[in-house]
Amino acid sequence: MPSGTSSTPRTSPTTAPDEINTYKGQDRALRAGRLGTAGLLLSVLAASAPLMVVAGVMPTVFGVMGIVGQPLLYVILGIVLMLFGVGYAEMSRHVHNAGAFYAYIARGLGPTAGAGASLVALVSYSAMQVGIYGILGFEISGLLAAHLDLTVAWWAPALAAAVLVAVLGWLKIDLNAKVLGVLLVVECALVVIFDIAAIAEPARGGLSFTAFDPDTLTGAGLGTALCFCIAAFVGFEQSPVYAEETSRPHVVVSRVMFLAVGYAALFLALSAWALTVATGPGAIVGAAGEQGPGLLFSLTETRLGGAFTDVLHVLFVTGMFAALLSFHNVVARYAFAMGREGLLPAAFGRTSRSSGAPATGSALQSGVSVVVVVAFAVTDELPAGDPTTPVLRLFTWMGNVGALGVILLMAAASVAVIAFFTRRGAAGPQAWRLIASGLAALALLAIAGYTVKDFDVLIGAGPGSPLNWILPGIIGAALVVGLVYGAVLKAVRPEVHQRIGLGNEAFRLERAAEATDARV
Repeated sequence: MPSGTSSTPRTSPTTAPDEINTYKGQDRALRAGRLGTAGLLLSVLAASAPLMVVAGVMPTVFGVMGIVGQPLLYVILGIVLMLFGVGYAEMSRHVHNAGAFYAYIARGLGPTAGAGASLVALVSYSAMQVGIYGILGFEISGLLAAHLDLTVAWWAPALAAAVLVAVLGWLKIDLNAKVLGVLLVVECALVVIFDIAAIAEPARGGLSFTAFDPDTLTGAGLGTALCFCIAAFVGFEQSPVYAEETSRPHVVVSRVMFLAVGYAALFLALSAWALTVATGPGAIVGAAGEQGPGLLFSLTETRLGGAFTDVLHVLFVTGMFAALLSFHNVVARYAFAMGREGLLPAAFGRTSRSSGAPATGSALQSGVSVVVVVAFAVTDELPAGDPTTPVLRLFTWMGNVGALGVILLMAAASVAVIAFFTRRGAAGPQAWRLIASGLAALALLAIAGYTVKDFDVLIGAGPGSPLNWILPGIIGAALVVGLVYGAVLKAVRPEVHQRIGLGNEAFRLERAAEATDARV
């Protein structure tokens, strides 16, 4: 099949797009043409929360895992994800579905596999979104105490943020993209200013490129560092989720995907290197271990002053809010796609007539967020509660559960790409893309293996803690439940099972079949 063509099934010539989108009185489609290249790029990059990675993830990899070569890791992972993107982007030219991961897996590995992937995607992205509420609430609580002398429990600003995200989630996606864009641009600009200041004023010993030496990628913490660092890229793979809302999905989606991976790899490698330059490569492990997330802010204060650092703290919060909104939008669209295809109740497969947003899916994720935050708040208020609970538990637990799920989805999607084009007799013309997908699948499965193996380190639990198998078991349970559900649908509702992964194409076929029956 030529790469520029679409695998759209046969349709009735009398079936207009508007009739499909409002089939049987329901809005079945997301509003097309809402996002261009810039809007989509900003939306997916916001999910990676660049400042949160620089301030939170990087000091952890340096200080806890002792990996001085963290900048080189981002370069290596950027290459791996580029390989993944080769096949994934080509798939996006043939399949336009808000279900993205699960739709691709269904089209390549079959509807039952797609059902399993759908639940894994829903759980993974939901976990990553909910986890951010913990660190957001903790940071806002600290800022209020430091600057306004107000004592506010972490869960209060977390719940306030959940309400605001819920409101924005019901609005038009292009408005969401503008909010995300402004926050992201300012956030990244401030980090780049720090990078320049660090390079202009290096630590004793001068400018050093030691962090890019392969010999620095050694030690027991390397596997864990891979898990942390690949999570920093999460977001770029979300671009196909918005395919139905872009003006030219066959062009925009793949373009944004490569731009996002390239930008993230460059930005993260440069910023991690700047941290080593600012402290000196020989001192970065000790400084990061001692100061943790405070490392970036202490370095900016000495070089750029207290006012700049205060603004950076605020942008730290707004960057996390941008990530919350981005993940919320993704979860809502996965729920919409699942509802449209019969994997969730039909109400989830309808959009708001006023904004075109997947309103029911948005409401579901808002409800889940509030319930989880309240549950963690209750345990935090118990006598044995730890004041750092929102960071050490909610953020760390949920974030790593979600990251594991996304890594596995990327590996499965790479395999699905190979199966999709091979089944259609296009293995020859697509050979180099299939080779790239195979290499990416192997690398991603290896990283997933390290993630499960070192989960105790990732969540800060002891080697014998039951959390080491309970938390990754959430993803395993989601997969098993999804596969069983898919098998049941195949047996009792085969027409629904056949629709998995087809999106609006299923309703074109259904409408065409009804038109044929009516003529008969």
